[in-house]
Amino acid sequence: MKKIIIPALLFLLLSVKGQAVPYQVITVADDLNYPWSLAFLPDGSLLVTERTGKLKQFSATGEVTADVAPVLPELYVAAQGGLLEVLVPSAYSQNQQLLISYVCGDANANTVCLATARWQAQQLTDIRQIFKAEPYRKGAAHYGGRMLQLPDGSILLTLGDGFDYREQAQNPVNHLGKIVRLQPDGSVPADNPFIDQPGYASEIYSMGHRNVQGIVWDAASSRVYSHEHGPRGGDELNNIQAGKNYGWPVATRGIDYTGARVSPFRQYPGMVEPIWHWSPSIAPAGLTLYQGELFPAWQGNLFITALAGKALHRLEMVNGKVVSEQLLLTELNSRLRDVRSGPDGALYILTDSASGKLLRLLPAPQQAGD
Repeated sequence: MKKIIIPALLFLLLSVKGQAVPYQVITVADDLNYPWSLAFLPDGSLLVTERTGKLKQFSATGEVTADVAPVLPELYVAAQGGLLEVLVPSAYSQNQQLLISYVCGDANANTVCLATARWQAQQLTDIRQIFKAEPYRKGAAHYGGRMLQLPDGSILLTLGDGFDYREQAQNPVNHLGKIVRLQPDGSVPADNPFIDQPGYASEIYSMGHRNVQGIVWDAASSRVYSHEHGPRGGDELNNIQAGKNYGWPVATRGIDYTGARVSPFRQYPGMVEPIWHWSPSIAPAGLTLYQGELFPAWQGNLFITALAGKALHRLEMVNGKVVSEQLLLTELNSRLRDVRSGPDGALYILTDSASGKLLRLLPAPQQAGD
C-alpha cells in the first residue's frame, strides 16, 4: 500500500525539557477491519491483527506482504471478542514461533485462549492451543488479551473480569480478572507466586483487575506497567508485582454505568493503589514505553492509546511516578487502539474502526533555514 503523508497532521508539541518538538503523522496502511495489535518482526516488517480474524503483514514501507485468516481452534468473533494480540517472542529468530491470544468458544460459553504458531512463507502453520482461561462465561466483553515477555522468557497474559462476573476478580480459584504467567509452551513457571498455595490457580501472577489492555516492561527500572479500564471513571495505571492484589471491584474510583456506586472504598488494606488514574474514563487500550532515538526528549515516557478519549497520552515517568501528562493526536478525532515503539525510533499507532489505519509518528522534516 502506498505511503500517504498527511500535511494537515503536523503539530508542535512541548517536550519534557520545554522545547518545541515538531512531528508528522504518516498513514502506513488503511482499510484495516478493527485492527487490535501490532508487532515487529526481526526484518523490520510488521504484523497486524484484526479482531475480526485476519493477520496481515506489512513491509517497512507499507506494502501488504501477507493477508491470512488463521484457523484458530474455536475462534469466537463477537463484540469485544475475536483475534486479539500477536507476540513475537525472543526465540523467534530460532524457531519462527509466534504467540497469539484470541477468544474461543461460542455465545453461551467462551474464554481467552493462547496458541503458538509458526510464521513461515507468509503463512501460519503448526497452530497449537496451549492455554485456556477458566472458567467459561457468557457475553462478549472484558477479555484483556495483552501479552508481555519478561526478561526470564516467561509470558504475562492479561485476562479481563468478563464484565458480568466482576466479583470473580477476587476469587483466586479462577483466572477472571487476573494476569497469569506462563512459559512460552503454556506450562506454569515453578516460581509463580501461588504455585503451591491451596485454593489458588497456579498460573496467577496478580489479581483484582477489571480489563487490562496494556502491559509493558521497563528495563531501566525493572518494572512492569499496565493499565486497565474502569467503569465510569477509575481507569488505572499500575505497577504490577508478583502476588499483589490490585483491588477491583473492592477498591475503585469508578462508578457503575447505572450511576450506582461499585464500592465505598478507593483504597483497601492489602490492595495496591494505582500510580495514576483517569476520571472520567479515557478507555485505555494500548501501552508502550518509548525507547527510540528519533524523539530524545521522550525517552522513557509511557504512551497510551485511548478509545473513548480519542487521544494518545504521553506520561513522563520519574522513579515509577507520573510527573506530567500530555494529550496528543486529539485532532484526529479517532479511537486509538494500540501503540508501539518501533525499531526505527518511530511510534506506530492503530486506529479502531471498520476502516482502521496504521499510523507512523515521525519528527517533522527540517524546514529551510533551520
